Amino acid sequence: MAKKTTSTKKTSVTKEEALEFHREGKPGKISIAPHKPLMTQRDLSLAYSPGVAYPCLEIQKDPETSYEYTSRGNMVAIISNGTAVLGLGNLGALASKPVMEGKAALFKRFADIDGIDLEVDTEDADTFINVVRYLGPTWGGINLEDIKAPECFIIEQKLKELMDIPVFHDDQHGTAIISLAGMINAADITGRRFKDMRVVVNGAGAAGIACLELLKAMGLPDDHAILCDTKGVIYKGRTDGMNQWKSAHAAETKARTLAEALKGADVFLGLSVKGAVTPEMVKSMAKNPIIFAMANPDPEITPDQVKEVRDDAIVATGRSDYPNQVNNVMGFPFIFRGALDVQASTINDDMKIAAAKALAQLAREHVADEVAAAYSGRKMKYGPEYIIPTPFDPRLIATVSPAVAQAAMDSGVAKKPIKNMAEYKAQLNARLNPAANTMNLIFERVRENPTTIVFAEGEEEQAIRAAISWQENEYGKAIIVGRQKTIDNQLKKMGIKDLKGVEVANSVNSPNVSQYVDLVYKKLQRKGYLHRDVVRIVKNDRNTFAAAMVLAGHAEGMVTGLTRNYYVGLKEVSRLIEPEKNRLIMGYSLVLTKTGKTVFLADTTVHELPTPEELAQIAIQTAHKAREWGYEPRVAFLSFSNFGNPMGEKAERVRKAVELLDTMKVDFEYDGEMAPDVALNPELLKLYPFSRLTKPANVLIMPALHTSSITSKMLKEVGGSTVIGPILSGFEHAVQIVPLNATVSDILNYAALASISAIKDRKPKK
Repeated sequence: MAKKTTSTKKTSVTKEEALEFHREGKPGKISIAPHKPLMTQRDLSLAYSPGVAYPCLEIQKDPETSYEYTSRGNMVAIISNGTAVLGLGNLGALASKPVMEGKAALFKRFADIDGIDLEVDTEDADTFINVVRYLGPTWGGINLEDIKAPECFIIEQKLKELMDIPVFHDDQHGTAIISLAGMINAADITGRRFKDMRVVVNGAGAAGIACLELLKAMGLPDDHAILCDTKGVIYKGRTDGMNQWKSAHAAETKARTLAEALKGADVFLGLSVKGAVTPEMVKSMAKNPIIFAMANPDPEITPDQVKEVRDDAIVATGRSDYPNQVNNVMGFPFIFRGALDVQASTINDDMKIAAAKALAQLAREHVADEVAAAYSGRKMKYGPEYIIPTPFDPRLIATVSPAVAQAAMDSGVAKKPIKNMAEYKAQLNARLNPAANTMNLIFERVRENPTTIVFAEGEEEQAIRAAISWQENEYGKAIIVGRQKTIDNQLKKMGIKDLKGVEVANSVNSPNVSQYVDLVYKKLQRKGYLHRDVVRIVKNDRNTFAAAMVLAGHAEGMVTGLTRNYYVGLKEVSRLIEPEKNRLIMGYSLVLTKTGKTVFLADTTVHELPTPEELAQIAIQTAHKAREWGYEPRVAFLSFSNFGNPMGEKAERVRKAVELLDTMKVDFEYDGEMAPDVALNPELLKLYPFSRLTKPANVLIMPALHTSSITSKMLKEVGGSTVIGPILSGFEHAVQIVPLNATVSDILNYAALASISAIKDRKPKK
């Protein structure tokens, strides 16, 4: 069975970090939340007795109305018995639960599908089949996961026969679909046709056989394919280690080893183990060979090894640190999205091929600007090093899902055909929150443009872990400010042997301290500071020392805030690092609500009572930031009044800010003054038909610091929203201040945001 392609060697986490992530707060990764109001007795009567009886009776009369009256149509079961968990083997049903919860999280993250994990504690295929078949009415589809071969073949085939909902074993078909997409483009680039290619597949588990079967469905002749396992070529007449699924692909050939099979072959598909292919084998292949070495975390042969002997090869792997990553996450969320939306009774070959063709076509199109920026170190143009889209291309959902849905309709398995495909694509784009995708792209861009970040509070455990993770994940160089002895003691408590290359900068005995004192003194000598005052604060104040490192060019950005009040940190940093020309230092926060809305709040950190001029500038800067995050800004200036009702002195200040924007040439929607419910509620907004906002606002300009700070913190603690921020903007150098209770993940996020600012400020190399 193929190993998963969603993890890579480059993303480094420790055992302690992973366990704490799963343990902290509410254990696990998923939960169930009602999406209908349950506040009053009437709400409860509608949701349960007596109101619930009516949909029950309707479903009894017509089972298809279950999609109309229940959540079934957006729910997938992720089911395993734990017999082939990742690359770890047979761990048992219960030990597979973290993986199944993770799969549910991916369904939600990438396709807004509600996934429920189900761990079945049996290795008997018939028992497993019966458990699942009788629970079938619960879901709109079933994703089988981490079940060993050959039982996975038996289970999937039987369930597909017994059930009228999609049953999809991702370990088989996910890799097959993504690799087929790459194969379509590799064949196109090398001028090959499937009917003429000679293919060798190494690995006769679930994924290997699925890949071969899908290639044959695309026109690859039976006698042009050789399948190999650990014992060598699967040939006609072989009896050792055979089963009916291997026998179905037995070849009429004299080749008995992988090396013999690869002589003159056009294509190699590897779903086996590291090192299975040697450079000598690659040398023996045909002109312009296509090599998909998909074993993870280490491929059968690396692209670098291939290039040493062949400069005409197209290579794909399961790794994100090489071009052409075969990653299942580009498949299963979007395939199920399309299947669910047409209420498909199965996922057939037509739908799989449609998904592969859609992915292949997407790779031929112009790469979205935000994706190209994230992978700036790579060729993101259709060709040998770009035959498969990247996993974080925002166009995937509106490309793959419609193709799958259309194929389901064309092949007659769709129970609810889509009438307006253009409208459907627009709905798909609206399902996903751009912020989550943008954060991933930010990290990818940082990895392609490594940045030196100084963590000012380097004696704190969270800062040390973040710095180590920053360096291990190759985001750049990490520097921590602190005393070596204190840091060593902290490492002992943490159970970590060393800093793994992270640099320690001690503000007392740094060889650069004189340079930093001179820099700071020039900044502060006309602000009442004596030279001895500067020496003292440089040596004793870590924020001053870290800021001096940035000013001196010894670091490109800094992160602080763990041990001090936010405004103390802001004051210390602002003393040295000035605003960018024609910009305000300000803060904004992203609020991701449970209902799927995202709004930007500003200013959440700096201006206590902003003037009309400052409010207007804050709106301009926040609208620009919203676009960077992937949103088209619609700005509302908030107040207690709605367009003069009631009018007051405080509302007048907000109104003047709007009037100031009227005199500027801005390229975004804005209006105000207005109350937050009017700004966010489309029905209330209709009461003001003269409003310039065409839709509810997604950028909220707060009238004062106390309102913005209170609002963002309340939404996080009481409203259950996810709040990213406050994020500082407007400094001439990259600075971010984390909240006092920041986790390691929070610190890394802020470091990445600081890095993006630093990358933009870099002068182009001559």
